[in-house]
Amino acid sequence: MNIIKKIKEIVVSTAVVASAVSCMPKLALDKVSPELPETFQYTATADTASVANLEWRQFFNDPILQGLIEKGIKNNYDLQIALKQVASSQERLKQAKYMQYPEVGFGVTGQITRPSDNSLNGQSINLFLGKSYVEDYNAAFNLSWEADIWGKIKNQQEVSKMQYLQTYEATKAIQTQVVAAIAQGYYNLLMLDKQLEIAKSNLELSKNTLNITEKIWQSGDATSLGVQQSKAQKEYTELLITQLEQNIKIQENALSILVGENPTKINRTIEMSDTSLPQNFSAGLPAAMISRRPDVRQQELVLLESNALIGIAQANMYPSLKITANGGVNSFKIDNWFQIPASLFGSALGGITQPVFQKRQLKTNLNVAKIQREKNVLAFRQSVLNAVGEVSDALVSNESLKVQEQKAAEQVTTLKSGIQSAEKLYKSGLVNYLEVITAQGNSLQAELNLASIKRQRLSSIVDLYRALGGGWK
Repeated sequence: MNIIKKIKEIVVSTAVVASAVSCMPKLALDKVSPELPETFQYTATADTASVANLEWRQFFNDPILQGLIEKGIKNNYDLQIALKQVASSQERLKQAKYMQYPEVGFGVTGQITRPSDNSLNGQSINLFLGKSYVEDYNAAFNLSWEADIWGKIKNQQEVSKMQYLQTYEATKAIQTQVVAAIAQGYYNLLMLDKQLEIAKSNLELSKNTLNITEKIWQSGDATSLGVQQSKAQKEYTELLITQLEQNIKIQENALSILVGENPTKINRTIEMSDTSLPQNFSAGLPAAMISRRPDVRQQELVLLESNALIGIAQANMYPSLKITANGGVNSFKIDNWFQIPASLFGSALGGITQPVFQKRQLKTNLNVAKIQREKNVLAFRQSVLNAVGEVSDALVSNESLKVQEQKAAEQVTTLKSGIQSAEKLYKSGLVNYLEVITAQGNSLQAELNLASIKRQRLSSIVDLYRALGGGWK
């Protein structure tokens, strides 16, 4: 009880001294507010609602695509690694909650020392103990505690919290990327399917043209050059079919890897023309987008972490109040080691330590922490600017691709009519084979281009959904 009383007296006395120096000012850090436009560029109205508020199951209504995304969220290795990082940070956060408590340890030691018989210690031991060696047995608890006068421990806890939240936001950011990548890969696969269908249809037209040209050549009304050109057109289409089949298999492999599976065939039950995504949607307000974007939120947490690190660097320059104590049983004979209360001992120490000269290390650490915060402010503002830019790019791409799709569809209709006219005129001998081949080639390229534009428009909608912060819900 006397030891406990003395410890209390030490704590009170050192706390009084600490209070005398605790009036030192702390750094005042300005709150960082990003510069945001009131509305996104290329938006007609400032609607507070946003398509990004939709969960990915509501945004993507294709059951096959939903199944692929669900597999990706469950099995994608990048996501799994990110989740492990979250779990690791969560453990550090749990540990940080105990920083304010004392450290307590327990140790047991046994020591035998035999000094020289000709030494003062050796002769003293023989005189008082009647033997040439001395024993020492100790079992004690050790306690160490630092008072959080300057908020250093609190800031350390804040750092752990910010780091945990960063890993959580990083996981959400990876999920948005995985969801968008799976959707775009799936739509690319549907585009390749459509282009393969177009190429096969045009192959039949090329075969028919070749048959007609051969018959005309056999009748003597055409040269062998026409046959060669028609055959080359057919061979070009056959080559295109082979390339498209290759690209389809590669895209299936890429999608399989994205969802965490070995390369396999991806089943499709619909065509690209049957896909549907929200067409009339609102981008919402830039301020709301910032709170939804995981990558921007992560950068903001990095900034908050740097604020806490400045607090730690500043606190390290101020006096620290530490209290240490230990107590247990001690004896120079093993047979009476645990005799109570004779073997009991205890000690307590409390003191304030003020760094005086540390080779400018502490001031350097503080200045570096300030500079790092300035860098993080710039990085945060840059992330906000990039996010606004990505949304604006997706908006303008979507609007432009709407017009391109309409024009491309009109071009396909016109060129298909041209094929029919050219074939009729060719059979009648009013045009040569080159005009028929040209009409077929132009129609093929126009149809392939239309399929590509449709896929680009679907991708632009997915890009907008991701850029606005959608996909992690």
